[in-house]
Amino acid sequence: MKIAGKIKFALALTISMMFASNVEAQETNKATNYEQGFRLGVGANAGYSVNDPYKLSLGADVRGQYDLSKRYSLTLTTGYTNLFVSKADGFPGQTEGKDLGIIPAKAGFKAFVWNDQFYVMGEAGAAFATSNVENTRDKTSLLLSPSIGYATKYIDISLNYTHYNHFDRLNNNGSLNRGVGQVGVRLAYGFEL
Repeated sequence: MKIAGKIKFALALTISMMFASNVEAQETNKATNYEQGFRLGVGANAGYSVNDPYKLSLGADVRGQYDLSKRYSLTLTTGYTNLFVSKADGFPGQTEGKDLGIIPAKAGFKAFVWNDQFYVMGEAGAAFATSNVENTRDKTSLLLSPSIGYATKYIDISLNYTHYNHFDRLNNNGSLNRGVGQVGVRLAYGFEL
């Protein structure tokens, strides 16, 4: 019985020491509080579509970011993206392929996961077709975009995948289906407001 009592006492002491050190760590973090604020970034995008008839993509964007803390931020992004079709490719009934122009409007959450420079981010929103709208059943699409990236005080480089849920694509057998995806790289310059 005495050994079991000593084990319980040691366990209770260990747990209380962990809570005490946790409280002390939280108090020191408050002293070095991170200033919340706004940032603005201007970026260029290049990528490759994973669905036919589209091939390359190019675009530019503007991203507003509100830093909740040193590790977490909220984002709003808009811009213009063009999905290029090679001249020989296109939808059935077209004599030559037509590019798809898109204006995205998306909100996101960014979390820095390593050294306050490497991050993961998820964005969701809408994509509005501005050209080649005759070949889409919907002129507006749901847009989902996860990304990973590296950011410094001024430079932001990320790798992302963007999926346009309601825009048409060609299957291997030539039939139409919904959902166009692209893999891209974004290089941006950002600054505090």
